[in-house]
Amino acid sequence: MKLPLSYYLHQDVLFLAKDLLGKVLFTQIEGQVTAGVIVETEAYFGEIDKASHAYGGRRTNRTEIMYSEGGVSYVYLCYGIHHLFNIVTSVKNEPHAVLIRAIEPLIGTETMELRRNMPITKSAISSGPGSAAKALGIDKTFNQKDLGGEEIWIEDHGIRYSENDIAATPRVGVAYAQEDAFLPWRFFIKGNKHVSKPNKV
Repeated sequence: MKLPLSYYLHQDVLFLAKDLLGKVLFTQIEGQVTAGVIVETEAYFGEIDKASHAYGGRRTNRTEIMYSEGGVSYVYLCYGIHHLFNIVTSVKNEPHAVLIRAIEPLIGTETMELRRNMPITKSAISSGPGSAAKALGIDKTFNQKDLGGEEIWIEDHGIRYSENDIAATPRVGVAYAQEDAFLPWRFFIKGNKHVSKPNKV
């Protein structure tokens, strides 16, 4: 059920960003398990991607984790408010990553309601990368975690989507990336209410 670490070594980050749709992201914090189906992702294509933190071979204390072998987490703070959860992929020194932008709540919904201070019936509970991370209890302590461990992991529950079910659009909030801002590297499940806005193709 749990994805093997070899899964994350795939060198095509665009393939993984789409293939992760339908996989189930779990966290376990102080014995409390929460999980959601991944319904929206964004791919970041290493050193050649102007939207990537590793563009141009940038290596800082923050980005160094991106150069690890795939299968670890990269969590950073956005706008000083939101923790964003990324999956480091590919082989060592090839800093690809997939941002998890939205999940559909599956397990531990009462815990998610407490964390987000809203009912599970509201799509906003886990729509958008900051909300998805908060619903799952992901904060800076989850940076550099092994995705094969017991704190955060991903399982395959056999949920599959066809190409027709998946939308590919430009990524969100990367206007600074010049021409790379227009690349259709954001993937989401059409019609899923938990997908962040804009959710139209």
